[in-house]
Amino acid sequence: MLSRRQLSKLGVAAAVTAVATATGAANHPSPKGPFSVPLPVPSVLRPELRTATHDIYRLVMREAHTRIASGGDTRIRGFNGAFPGPTIRAKRGRPVIVQQVNRLDTPVAVHLHGGHVPQPSDGHPMDLIMPGASRAYLYPNDQPGATLWYHDHAHMLEAENVYRGLAGCYILTDEAEERLPLPKGRYDIPLLLRDAALAPDGSLVYDVHDIGKRSTTMVNGRATPYLRVAARKYRFRLVNVSNDRPFALKLGDGSPIVQIASDGGLLPAPVSTDNVVVWPAERAEIVVDFSRHRPGESVTLDNLAAYPGESPQVMRFDVDRTAVDHSRVPDRLRPLPALRTPTVEREFVMTTDMAHDRYLINGRPFDMDRVDFRVKAGAEERWTITVPEDTYAMPHTFHTHLAQFRVVDRNGKPPAPEESGLKDTVAVLPGERVRIQLRFTSYTGRYLYHCHMMGHSAMGMMGQFEVVR
Repeated sequence: MLSRRQLSKLGVAAAVTAVATATGAANHPSPKGPFSVPLPVPSVLRPELRTATHDIYRLVMREAHTRIASGGDTRIRGFNGAFPGPTIRAKRGRPVIVQQVNRLDTPVAVHLHGGHVPQPSDGHPMDLIMPGASRAYLYPNDQPGATLWYHDHAHMLEAENVYRGLAGCYILTDEAEERLPLPKGRYDIPLLLRDAALAPDGSLVYDVHDIGKRSTTMVNGRATPYLRVAARKYRFRLVNVSNDRPFALKLGDGSPIVQIASDGGLLPAPVSTDNVVVWPAERAEIVVDFSRHRPGESVTLDNLAAYPGESPQVMRFDVDRTAVDHSRVPDRLRPLPALRTPTVEREFVMTTDMAHDRYLINGRPFDMDRVDFRVKAGAEERWTITVPEDTYAMPHTFHTHLAQFRVVDRNGKPPAPEESGLKDTVAVLPGERVRIQLRFTSYTGRYLYHCHMMGHSAMGMMGQFEVVR
């Protein structure tokens, strides 16, 4: 739960991010009123083929038209022409192969965010799928169940490609999680959150510097939608797929939210809170109990981190029926082993170079031909991420490919309960110092670390490490 001081700091950080390179209030027209379109639930993709050992899928990246809000259609870039792409549901221990076909006029490189995958399947910016070509990605699924997501990662192009729709949910389950009495089936719903600027004709307006004017909030590709729910518990998988915007989410009636998972899956224990924060690329799984509402009542989901002058409303839940509910949230979810003594420690300082319109890690912009450091396979490392509090400081979200991590401490204090599980993305605000611990196990090769505020990574805030034997 965020304190008043933390919420104030988050709001200031969001505002600083919004106006750092943009001026003026949001001036793009809003869709025709909130809660005027139903929430779509992304379809679950069916395998093209199931073998004795693998599930094989095919996705085609292409342009299409979709209806974001009441009004004109919007041209997007989508997996199978959908916005967001279809959900892939996988099981731990059963590998998946995804054949990605590029029918766009721009190169792409598909990254499974949070996936522990071999280097050729990581979606590195050097491994482009050119227009008209295809590439097969192998996902071994040899990690705990978690809400992951897939998106484009072509360098200098990923921010716009994701903004225009190239993102989808990848839900990995495991046997231990499936045995828990959490809400399941149609009561387990992914909510992919993002913002956008819409022109009067409904088209997406993209400018890497124009983040303060993206005043349309979308959930699953629809602007401020509504969802009809039963008076029972639901599991929502929150995925922040926006380029740069944070969300601090609360229910409009102030009722509690129970967070059960973060980026890397279930937390050790549930966390009851009045708000849940997800920065770009972060995930949080929550359980909301609508049984306190009668049919005919509604409750909104609001964003405490809305920019000045924006509506805080994200979506609305309309309770329209009763339902039998045998689900519950156990007191214990997933145990985590104790942290080992690290063998290597590294420092990462994230700064802004306004004179050259760049974002830097350790004083350097990304260079495709440079490996910043090498990691021994099997090593346990502790990394310290710092954002100095200077004139141009702004928040960043530090993401590691290949290895998920544990937050050791934030500003010298133990992680909050919602940050106590496995993660792959962590927000660092100006003046903060966060230490994380990672273990590199199975795969070798070249991988990335970067800020996942995509405008920042596109303008240099990224580096490479190589895992070696």
